Amino acid sequence: MNTLFDKIWDKHVVQIVDDGPTQLYIDRLYCHEVTSPQAFDGLRKRGLKCFRPKQVFCMPDHNTPTHDQDKPIADPVSKRQVDLLEQNAREFGLTHFGMMSPDNGIIHVVGPEKGLSLPGMTIVCGDSHTSTHGALGAVAFGIGTSEVEMVLASQCILQQKPKTMRITINGELGKCVTPKDVALFLMAKLTTGGATGYFVEYAGTAIRKMSMEGRLTLCNLSIEMGARGGIVAPDDITFAYVKGREYAPVGEEWERAVAYWKTLRSDDDAVFDKEVAFDASDIIPYVSYGTNPGMAIGITECVPRLEEIEEKARPSFLKALDYMGMNPGDPLVGLRIDYVFLGACTNGRIEDFRAFASAVKGHKKADRVTALLVPGSWAVARQIHEEGIDRILEEAGFEIRQPGCSACLAMNDDKIPPGKYCVSTSNRNFEGRQGPGSRTILASPLTAAAAAIHGVVCDPRDVI
Repeated sequence: MNTLFDKIWDKHVVQIVDDGPTQLYIDRLYCHEVTSPQAFDGLRKRGLKCFRPKQVFCMPDHNTPTHDQDKPIADPVSKRQVDLLEQNAREFGLTHFGMMSPDNGIIHVVGPEKGLSLPGMTIVCGDSHTSTHGALGAVAFGIGTSEVEMVLASQCILQQKPKTMRITINGELGKCVTPKDVALFLMAKLTTGGATGYFVEYAGTAIRKMSMEGRLTLCNLSIEMGARGGIVAPDDITFAYVKGREYAPVGEEWERAVAYWKTLRSDDDAVFDKEVAFDASDIIPYVSYGTNPGMAIGITECVPRLEEIEEKARPSFLKALDYMGMNPGDPLVGLRIDYVFLGACTNGRIEDFRAFASAVKGHKKADRVTALLVPGSWAVARQIHEEGIDRILEEAGFEIRQPGCSACLAMNDDKIPPGKYCVSTSNRNFEGRQGPGSRTILASPLTAAAAAIHGVVCDPRDVI
């Protein structure tokens, strides 16, 4: 009667501290340039080496510019962080996919596409959206800098075991409803704290029919409900996605791996600490209107009226609307927008670019809209070219930039100016997340494409 999460967690337990945390073995540690420098400094101060360097992979992504990557980074702080990661990887003997490397990209895009993230693994990174990798049937979660140091030194981590939660979605998703819409729907229904303290398993027919890219998007956004992570049981879609990737098992090792991976499912009588269920037919395209991902509505709905908000939540609700330049009861459809961002570890995969291109094909970008189209990796960029997606986008007036986190969090040159609206496929719409004073409307690639064509927020079902 074990859940999928329990099976993977229990297999990786080294020891349980009495009245304390669990010592958990970690299969894969990813390091990027933002949270790792202090961890490496900690090793030096203690005179330690990296315990298992072959299980650690490093790449810069947050600070990398999305143009002229063959030239030195202009911003001195960003350059310092990117250079430090390369130096630390070299000193400690770690694999490093540097800027302009054909293997580089956003770490949560590169891990799955190279077969570094595999079913049954425990995976950590100093980044909350490590939950992405759970889509492959792995226990993946973000950790702090001191914990990064712990894993570098011992390949283990001390963790309290979270509770388990299952979200079941059965039925067929409607026209233009994507996994991003499913995630925004869940955040709106459950709130940004609705899964706090839980590791979420996604189940149901609607989830089983999702592509691997879609599952990656869904698990990526688990953290925005407060969850420790998200996971989907591996199946034939998972195996087909993983097979043949650079770091995936081959030959007899592949056969053994698949045989084990097929056991990675929650038992029929598994007991979860919490269960919720939804009907896929109730989900329509969703967009955010406020300053956290849970402040989201169906595209045809209006911003909630004040009487619909709990009294204690009204001050923060009005503060968010003031920041966004909106009022209670406002519709979002028809709102003039200034920027569109396609990318991030949420929606920077090839499937997202295919969807965006299919929506804009035969149309032209609105003149007033600045579009930032940023692949999640160089592998995605190559595939965009090989499939002719670049030509479709260029004919519609779009330019494809070089890979990186880009406008997801404004730690590079791609910032949204103060007061400007950006329909964004990224994961967070916090105040200033995309640049000081920027106004973020979270949406799917299809909704972003519709906005880019028409210059306003619009229902993709009406225009695609």
